[in-house]
Amino acid sequence: MSFRPTWAEVSLGALRQNFRAIRKHIGEGPQICAVVKADAYGHGIVECARVLEAESAGWFGVTSTDEGILLREAGIRGRILLMTGFWHGDQEDVIRYHLTPAMWEPWQIELLEEAARQAGASKFPVHIKVDTGMTRLGVSTTDLPALCERLANSRELTVEGIFSHLASAEVLDAEDATQQIAEFERVLENLGNLKISPNLIHMANSAAIVARPGTWKNMVRPGLALYGYCTPIRGGRGREGGTAGLELKPVLSWKTRVLSLRDVCEGRAVGYNATYITHGPARLAVLPVGYADGLDRQLSSRGRVLIRGQYAPIVGIVSMDLTIVDVSGIAGVEVGDEVTILGKSEGANINAWEYARLCATIPYEVLCRISKRVPRRYVE
Repeated sequence: MSFRPTWAEVSLGALRQNFRAIRKHIGEGPQICAVVKADAYGHGIVECARVLEAESAGWFGVTSTDEGILLREAGIRGRILLMTGFWHGDQEDVIRYHLTPAMWEPWQIELLEEAARQAGASKFPVHIKVDTGMTRLGVSTTDLPALCERLANSRELTVEGIFSHLASAEVLDAEDATQQIAEFERVLENLGNLKISPNLIHMANSAAIVARPGTWKNMVRPGLALYGYCTPIRGGRGREGGTAGLELKPVLSWKTRVLSLRDVCEGRAVGYNATYITHGPARLAVLPVGYADGLDRQLSSRGRVLIRGQYAPIVGIVSMDLTIVDVSGIAGVEVGDEVTILGKSEGANINAWEYARLCATIPYEVLCRISKRVPRRYVE
């Protein structure tokens, strides 16, 4: 049990609303593979998967075998896609827990075939990941025919799906995205010659769901959008910053409480290394949250929080466990007052985009970096 008054509230109602908004946006055709990797982007993989499964999500995207096992042991019955494949030694668990691995290298086929034989399994489904130009994971289009032939001749495995991933889905006039889409289309046109007949074809992440309906195929993979954010669409006439009418609500709010208050005089050094000096008499609040909780040090004397519906600037360096804010302009602040780090308070709002811009990063990192020592509380 945590006794530090710092916590994250995860709105299951907002998660449901976002899933329904995505479903409405893409229509009833494509299946949805809800991406819950990285502990559901810091929101809690088990709790989020349970809600999404109840909302009819039939697939879940995870990074690794251990995440898939965690979902199975929590009672998730839907299909689970290991988007980055599996590692040596995981193959028996892949079969045992009915996980569906991405594959792109011969050694993966060999290991999984042997595990399937030992388990008495046949035609175990796998998805081929194709590198269409991101140069990260996936079989090259040059090596794809040989990989497909190997799988087509396998008694133990069958190709259920084929997919790729866009590097610049949010940039409508990105040449690399255009080239990747064209490359994937050429692969699909050649499936007959590749001797495989996958039932599932997927390419679209959150940004592509918003901006590139041509990539939806018959399955999409929303991640960040499920949790209430989407990379602003850039480039292309009339679409700058747009989300094509997809209304999303941030699912996570991050909160703490005022731990201590003090009144100080002008010229007082605040925090480590005296990087901030008060410009006049000031009332300072100490908060029990720091970079060990995921509050980035780059927010030092740059970020802000919400107290009593008003913004309070961070002053001095964010330390491991504590952060200091200036509440001089906020009347009546007391020890124990609730503080909003991310979220809304009386109409004012701080979202992950604001922190991401200040820290020269992306909302994904802001959310994923909220540490395990910050307990998640699930609310409707």
